Amino acid sequence: MRICMIYEGSYPYVHGGVSSWGHQYIQGMPEHEFVLWLIGANAKDKDKFKYELPKNVVEVHQLFLDDALALRGSAREAQMFTQQEQAEISKLITGQPLNWDILFSCFYEKQMNPASFLVGESFLKTFEASCREHYPHASYAEFFHTVRSMLLPELYLLTQPVPKADIYHATCTGYSGLLGSLGSFVNKKPFIVTEHGIYTREREEEILRAKWVVPYFRHNWIDLFYQFSSCAYSHAAAVTTLYEQARQKQIELGSAPEKTSVIANGIHYERFCGLEDKQPDGYIDIGAVVRIAKIKDIKTMIYAFTELKARVKNARLHIMGDVDDKDYYKECLLLVKQLGTQDIIFTGMVNVIEYMEKLDFTILTSISEAQPLAVIESFAAKRPCVTTDVGSCRELLFGCCAGDDLGQAGYCAPPMNKEELALAMERMCKDAKRRREMGAVGRKRAQTYFTHQHSMQQYKQLYREVVEKWQA
Repeated sequence: MRICMIYEGSYPYVHGGVSSWGHQYIQGMPEHEFVLWLIGANAKDKDKFKYELPKNVVEVHQLFLDDALALRGSAREAQMFTQQEQAEISKLITGQPLNWDILFSCFYEKQMNPASFLVGESFLKTFEASCREHYPHASYAEFFHTVRSMLLPELYLLTQPVPKADIYHATCTGYSGLLGSLGSFVNKKPFIVTEHGIYTREREEEILRAKWVVPYFRHNWIDLFYQFSSCAYSHAAAVTTLYEQARQKQIELGSAPEKTSVIANGIHYERFCGLEDKQPDGYIDIGAVVRIAKIKDIKTMIYAFTELKARVKNARLHIMGDVDDKDYYKECLLLVKQLGTQDIIFTGMVNVIEYMEKLDFTILTSISEAQPLAVIESFAAKRPCVTTDVGSCRELLFGCCAGDDLGQAGYCAPPMNKEELALAMERMCKDAKRRREMGAVGRKRAQTYFTHQHSMQQYKQLYREVVEKWQA
């Protein structure tokens, strides 16, 4: 089978999270060929892969959203639209539900130049009518540049060549879901969406906080990503996610319940299960396997550890991971210096399995997560965790499904709450017996519910079912 995996802003350009999952996923299916259809933000990242691609990757297609900005067009290019197409173009501007197949036909099959379209007479007439009706008191120029910024990357993607594949598999409902839907439309093949986090909700939270968005037009950007999720859910033959709460959110956002299912993350349990408890050396060593990025909230981790250090003098914090945001990394280093906190070690990229031998337990302070592999790997290594209450972290710590009565594998605290995180770490530091008990629970939970083999079996079965239904 030839599978087209569609990644957005992740594999193979950055380490961790979806990228780790994506690399293991392809390696876990050596019997299939994989085509990578990659979406990045900046063309300067072309070919700058953080992973050596597996041998069963047979093609790589890279698209970068900032390439759309280089498009040149002319209002003189002939643009003929049917009445149906004109109606959908109007909905593009106002954020209403769309008939995506009409847009796919209009832009992909006709190879409409997005830059010419956005200065063409037909678009401008529709835009002006929308502006008068919906935004009579807004700046015309600000509204135009907002709409152009929204539509240009989207329409650019709709005009790009579609790789051949037997099945298309996107890792989110955003631009990735848009391409997966397009691939299914063009080549008449099934499409699957696997969401780790709920993309639409994550983008909504991001836009509400973003300083680059004109406040008056925030809802336009939010509507755009809701349009994308509607496109992906409607075209997908199957929609999966990592845990039940996320599946319910997918249904709330418009996915048909019968399309949805839960396939949990899986880790290579055998790589970690040989590790035993750390030998006492006078220190309590805490590890964070994490990218240095704002969403991981390293600053709260630093503040919380600083409070812990005042009460547990022999605590050490090891922050293990690649620098995803250089400016944020510099801010974190400056914060450590300003606080004067000792025993915070930024290790950079390390062999996590080897480094885990040095740790007593791990911590995760993210603002947003889905089902973090770092927590499951920590469990397999028999290291309990302190996490923020995001995504499925609470389920991982206290029981992941009905019938999971294994017990507690760590402590949970509210996001961005340094006091509660410090308290949870203190409890873990001061009770070695309880720490070992929770580590044993975590290992059993990882072995029972979160192995790579079990996850791969479920995806392979899903592929078979989807292809069979499509061909029926």
